Amino acid sequence: MPEPHSPISDKPGLEAAFRRIHDAARADPASPQDQRRSRLNRLEAMLQENREAICDAVNADFGQRSRHETALLELFPSLEGIRHARRHMARWSRPERRPVSHWFKPGRAEVRPQPLGCIGIITPWNYPVFLTFGPLTAAFAAGNRALVKMSEFTPATARLLGELAARYFGPDELAIVEGDVAVAEAFARLPFDHLLFTGSTAVGRHVMRAAADNLTPVTLELGGKSPAIVGPDYPIDKAAARILAGKCLNAGQTCIAPDYVLLPAGKEQEFVEAARRVVSRGYPALERNPDYTAVVNSRHFARLNGYLDEARAGGATIVPLGGDVEEAARTRRLPPTLVLDPREDMRVMQEEIFGPLLPVLTYGKLDEAIDYVNRRDRPLALYLFDRQPQHVRRVLEHTVSGGVTINDTILHIAQDDLPFGGVGPSGMGHYHGREGFMTFSKLKPVFHQARINGIGLFNPPYGRLFERMLKVLLR
Repeated sequence: MPEPHSPISDKPGLEAAFRRIHDAARADPASPQDQRRSRLNRLEAMLQENREAICDAVNADFGQRSRHETALLELFPSLEGIRHARRHMARWSRPERRPVSHWFKPGRAEVRPQPLGCIGIITPWNYPVFLTFGPLTAAFAAGNRALVKMSEFTPATARLLGELAARYFGPDELAIVEGDVAVAEAFARLPFDHLLFTGSTAVGRHVMRAAADNLTPVTLELGGKSPAIVGPDYPIDKAAARILAGKCLNAGQTCIAPDYVLLPAGKEQEFVEAARRVVSRGYPALERNPDYTAVVNSRHFARLNGYLDEARAGGATIVPLGGDVEEAARTRRLPPTLVLDPREDMRVMQEEIFGPLLPVLTYGKLDEAIDYVNRRDRPLALYLFDRQPQHVRRVLEHTVSGGVTINDTILHIAQDDLPFGGVGPSGMGHYHGREGFMTFSKLKPVFHQARINGIGLFNPPYGRLFERMLKVLLR
């Protein structure tokens, strides 16, 4: 019988877990392919053999989380990412030959990916499974060991994953940390070989400051206000269907959810009607629908209602797309809600929404929409709905964002061969697939000197031959 799992939820437990994993990584830095494959196999088994328990835990943390969404948005991409990494990691790990300048021939050069060692991962509450297993997959494929800090807002999931990690992995391979903000702050101050944080831009700044004391390199996967631009001639009903689909997933609690819409002027009412149809068709009896997720806790529910109250008082038009207001207050199932004509100074336009509210703005010419996006912080995602190649090219060339999906939303994050990451306030660094492998690897440059070489000609004492050769070098 395995020993009962003791949760890691305080600073002494955190420091002991870190020391075990750090020391093991130093004692075994090579991590051969069979060891990496074993870890990925166990990571896959941990998901496959405990799917129902994982769905139950996430549902308990949210108060109501669609089991279908947990399976589709957390389990499926996690499993696909593991399989992708397992198929390709041997090729990613091979030394890569690099050209050598003719001055140094017949020597040869190569780059060797090498495990960094001990990886720290700070996971947010909105996708506690996928945003744990995604970075873990990259870390294990690259030959590392890892320590994961789960959000205090998802205690049931954290407790379950801690128990499963202890069952499927040795304590010197993987450990899951629970605990409050103080434990999270202590976690970020540990001298990891690399630290990956997923969360808000504001907290990301604190994480980066804490990591700086140890010169720990960081990957920050943050958020921001991701726009959805609807092109001048794109069918409004099709745009509304895909934008609302992306917005309603997890009740908008997604870092790359469409945060606001830029519509051609005069198309507002058509968009409203199309959006109503989408929600009515997808979520009948929304306040009781098991496929519509609750806002994670009372604090975030109050925050979102505060955005609506301020926007309403400031003259914006508030359009709920379904549901019962009183029932929503009881169950935290906030209905998808459009905010028409919001002012720029409203919080719904200043802060990342992270909920099922969708501001709708208009533009006259496409360049106005591009200019609007470019006046704001660079977003984590950008969505364009347009069938004109010249419009697509113009938006891609004249905006900067973490990632883009054309004529849909969200889907770029599910492509295992595409890197995922932000830019500026929406993040730094990339992971997923090969880029994740490289993020958690040291690309070690190696030069092999040939047995017969001319390097001795450049050693002192310097004479006439050296002077002639130097003139050639500095020609």
